[in-house]
Amino acid sequence: MAKSYKLIEKKKIHLSSIDPKDTGRFQHKEDVMAETAALEQELEELQKKLIAGKKHAVLFIFQGMDCSGKDGVIKKVFAGLHPQGISAYSFKKPTEEEARHDFLWRAHRAVPELGQIAVFNRSYYEDVLITRVHGEVSEEQAKKRFKHINHFETLLADSGVKVVKIFLHISKQFQLEKLISRIEDPSKNWKFDPADVSERKAWKQYGELYEELFEKCSKSAPWYVVSSDNRWYRNYAVLHIAVEALRSLALQDPPANPELLPMLEKLKRERD
Repeated sequence: MAKSYKLIEKKKIHLSSIDPKDTGRFQHKEDVMAETAALEQELEELQKKLIAGKKHAVLFIFQGMDCSGKDGVIKKVFAGLHPQGISAYSFKKPTEEEARHDFLWRAHRAVPELGQIAVFNRSYYEDVLITRVHGEVSEEQAKKRFKHINHFETLLADSGVKVVKIFLHISKQFQLEKLISRIEDPSKNWKFDPADVSERKAWKQYGELYEELFEKCSKSAPWYVVSSDNRWYRNYAVLHIAVEALRSLALQDPPANPELLPMLEKLKRERD
């Protein structure tokens, strides 16, 4: 089992106490390969039950510093799922239309319907993170947004949507090496965003803001902190969290539909 940090509601957490290089009881990628394969298969089976039952939905939210690997882990963990049952959204700077609405509007539009999975690369949490680093939102406004976020996530839970929030925890040195590699390797130049360099200067502030929202926004949906300097462990840990999330819904195979039996007989006669 992966060692992940499921944060306790309203408890202060210090990211410095969690090693971003931690790989739990595992030493090498090969140590998790067999279990990873089994978990991937189970996730696929659970998704089928989720789609068929249409009683629950699951929303996965990924947050993390630049270069923490949000795109990569989403692609790796959810690649085997049926495309008609999953959607992914990347939250960047709000468009003009989005900016004319409340800060939760664009997120609520992307919440999955029952039977579906949605994955957010960044989320409404950016509205209490980057907006505060850049001085666009006051501390008083942020406190109000914390309350709105908690109410929003309670609404989703009451509506059958399970929210799973995952923070990909990397070291500052790891980020530095990733930024350098994106410039040195021409095939990775497209990944480089000069803004990441300027945002890096606020590393300490971002860490403190994350610690605050971990404490204040965990009422209906707890946070998981996943050590992510080792990509193979990050992928395994997130996969394990995803499977556990769907397991917790106690999904069942749907009952047989007796109204289909006459059609079955008709089709069999056509075959004969």
